[in-house]
Amino acid sequence: MSEAFSATYPETQKIIQAIRTHYHTDDFIPLHAPCLGEPEKQTLNDCIDSTFVSSVGRYVDEFEQIMADFTDANHAVAVVNGTMGLFLGLKVVGVQPGDLILTQSLTFVATANAIKMLQADPVFLDVDANSYGLSADSLQEFLGEQTCLIDGQCVHSRTGRVIRACVPMHTLGFACEIDRIVEICHKHNIKVVEDAAESLGSYYQGQHTGIFGDVGVFSFNGNKILTTGGGGMLVTNNEALAKHAKHLSTTAKIPHAWLFEHDEIAYNLRMPNLNAALGVAQFSRLQDFLEEKRALAEMYRSLGEKLTGLSVMDGLEAGLPNYWLNGIVFHDPAQRDRFLAESNEEGIQTRPLWTPMHKLEIYQDCLRGDLDQTEWLAERVVNLPSGVKCNG
Repeated sequence: MSEAFSATYPETQKIIQAIRTHYHTDDFIPLHAPCLGEPEKQTLNDCIDSTFVSSVGRYVDEFEQIMADFTDANHAVAVVNGTMGLFLGLKVVGVQPGDLILTQSLTFVATANAIKMLQADPVFLDVDANSYGLSADSLQEFLGEQTCLIDGQCVHSRTGRVIRACVPMHTLGFACEIDRIVEICHKHNIKVVEDAAESLGSYYQGQHTGIFGDVGVFSFNGNKILTTGGGGMLVTNNEALAKHAKHLSTTAKIPHAWLFEHDEIAYNLRMPNLNAALGVAQFSRLQDFLEEKRALAEMYRSLGEKLTGLSVMDGLEAGLPNYWLNGIVFHDPAQRDRFLAESNEEGIQTRPLWTPMHKLEIYQDCLRGDLDQTEWLAERVVNLPSGVKCNG
């Protein structure tokens, strides 16, 4: 650690020492690594022995049922990854080329990319300081000032384009004010596709994320709280949407013992049985993962109370986060940047939030609201190591 930085912000070593003490190692500590062991090996071996390793097999159906039961959704559809789950969710709620889709700028690029895949365009709105998720106030202000209802459709007044859907994200596993967002959207005939990619095991007002809107989408990427290597899950309480999503994810093939008949232009998005087998095994350990991550979050919270120049993110009062990634907020952006450099130099993987979408060249021309909170957070937040200590 450099003496110059130590003199400027001595709290760095306190944070690093707390992390090393928690993980009991002087080796490199990643931001979030998967915990894989014997349960996963057993289900993977069983899947391999069955020879059903592609998109047909009992583990796909079992994983869907587990997810539906856990989130209290009526239906779940397993897909190849979260990005394509968002794409599929937007598709089945009726998004068409040329539509506008409301979302937040402070998000992973997959949220905006899924919108563009449908030849629609994102509209970037601000986030709440307490959740980092889409601000209901920002949403209401934008709709009240810039839209009108024409023939039952929400239309952007200046461009005449239909606003078909809204994609709020439960950022880092912290629930956004999703009940208000859904209420506002439905008053304007706007569908809601929840980006719940990071929030498996997160709740808002006692209800699991992902089932407030018309559709919710989870991710099981290798860095998520539960991984299938690559994979995602669409959940919904709407039977028609679920059937259409599953149909589109399986090339719109009409069921038949041997004929290949297809009634829509569709996609090959079904999660392979091999990935689902991994997910079933991982799910058996999810509660242990959640308990450990919440204990780690409490450690960070207690540590933050003793340090100067920063605060620890804790989410909305009505929410119960999964603490997928813990976030600390530096009051001084320069201190944040120095901390990122020093912690990574010392083998502690930390990272900032994503570059806001409106700052990326590929999305600079999109419509946007006031993004002051987004830009403030993007300059100050650091994610700290948040994985579980895996014992196999």
